[in-house]
Amino acid sequence: MAEQQPHAQHQRDTLTRHLQEKGPSTSQVLTVVTLFPIGGVLLTLAGLTLAGTLIGLTLATPLFIIFSPILVPAVLTIALAVMGIITSGIFGVTALSSVSWIVNYVRRMRESLPEHFEHARQRVQETAGYVGQKGRETGQKAQDVMRP
Repeated sequence: MAEQQPHAQHQRDTLTRHLQEKGPSTSQVLTVVTLFPIGGVLLTLAGLTLAGTLIGLTLATPLFIIFSPILVPAVLTIALAVMGIITSGIFGVTALSSVSWIVNYVRRMRESLPEHFEHARQRVQETAGYVGQKGRETGQKAQDVMRP
């Protein structure tokens, strides 16, 4: 037995050294010790909430069945009213964003309008010159045809 004690002591020392090297740190141990009771309390509260919900549903189901001819139309009416209000709000937001986009587009066009007008004026002058030239040529051809 005396021979086994030094061997057992060596195994304990090796195990202790191994745990110190690869075991959890002090902060990890404190985290587990702190969070374990909190997790237990939250799990207990979740179970109590589930049990209360099931008991309440069990007690309320007969009332829902008895009053369903009143509750179903009421719920449908309220749901349709809420959907109508939400839809009108969405249409309003869409209209406002459309008007905002149009106003910004007109502002940008107004800033670049002189450039567009200058380009359009030059095109009109070129076209007027071309039409005038063609008109003169056509008039000249008409005069040549009329002369005997």
